[in-house]
Amino acid sequence: MAERSRYAEAGVDIDKANRLVEEIRRLVKSTPRRGVLADIGGFSGFFALDLSFKEPVLCATTDGVGTKIKLAVLAGRHRGIGVDLVAMCVNDLIVCGAKPLFFLDYLAFGRLEEKVYLELLEGMAQGCREADCALLGGETAEMPGMYPPGEYDCAGFAVGVVERSRIIDGSEVSVGDVLLGLASNGLHANGFSLVRKIVLEELRLSLDQPVPELGVPLEEELLRPTRIYVKTVMNLLHRGLPVKAMAHITGGGFYDNLKRVLPRGVRAVIRKSAWEMPPIFRFLMEQGRISEEEMYRVFNCGVGFVVVVPEEVAEEAEAICRGSGERVYRLGHIEASPEQTPSVVLE
Repeated sequence: MAERSRYAEAGVDIDKANRLVEEIRRLVKSTPRRGVLADIGGFSGFFALDLSFKEPVLCATTDGVGTKIKLAVLAGRHRGIGVDLVAMCVNDLIVCGAKPLFFLDYLAFGRLEEKVYLELLEGMAQGCREADCALLGGETAEMPGMYPPGEYDCAGFAVGVVERSRIIDGSEVSVGDVLLGLASNGLHANGFSLVRKIVLEELRLSLDQPVPELGVPLEEELLRPTRIYVKTVMNLLHRGLPVKAMAHITGGGFYDNLKRVLPRGVRAVIRKSAWEMPPIFRFLMEQGRISEEEMYRVFNCGVGFVVVVPEEVAEEAEAICRGSGERVYRLGHIEASPEQTPSVVLE
């Protein structure tokens, strides 16, 4: 009988990781491969840049999933976390008009659990297919003593490209422009420290119990993966519509995220009546005694992405988004602001 490795005794199983490489290869090959030059297994991933661009500009983003992972561990459901990881990166990338090219991941475990690992990879592969980008590679670390058994953390990295003359930076936003909101898929991957405090600590609910207000078990609602808006946004841009600004509504809600893409001297006016806040947000607001203002600052409240277009093309933009499978809300408009600092008003 082979002697057990001292490294394995310390909690790191190299052989197990090596056995998973073939499964990793399968999942990587299921994602778009245009531009990919090397299979996984080397020290780097290689991607050939499309040189048909006149002035290609590379864009890069990185993000994580946060404490939503804690609920995934409790529920034993991890595939959605993989989707979340891709979504949080590529949805930021497309804000400037960049097309995602490839994605890489970093996964860190206290002890590598094959089932959890493969679910995460399957979710990432799914997310990359939805974003039409390659899962180029990644890193997996097994660190006993750093994370308790059963726990893990993850980070994602995405790179995209945009023609320099077509970078969308919000500088052309002007009075009268229309704000279109694309519906979220629920909580996405923000605000879960507050969610866990309300649901687990204060209400002492079990994740598998049905909640009448929601119509589904709590875990199903809380672990819905983040919606990926890449194909919808690319459709808008390829049709040549004058998109002036976009915002991914994550931590900070409307107030912080939309403000980041507005020029000085204007403000975004959003009508709360433009859409109905989904039941999960009402449930958290009422059961957690959260003020409405704080809800709109912490959560997406049912709108995961905002697009700013001129009023004359708003109807066409809405039709394109709906044709891409989105629920679209005409949220409000841009108006002049007496203050120089851009702002967001919900009324």
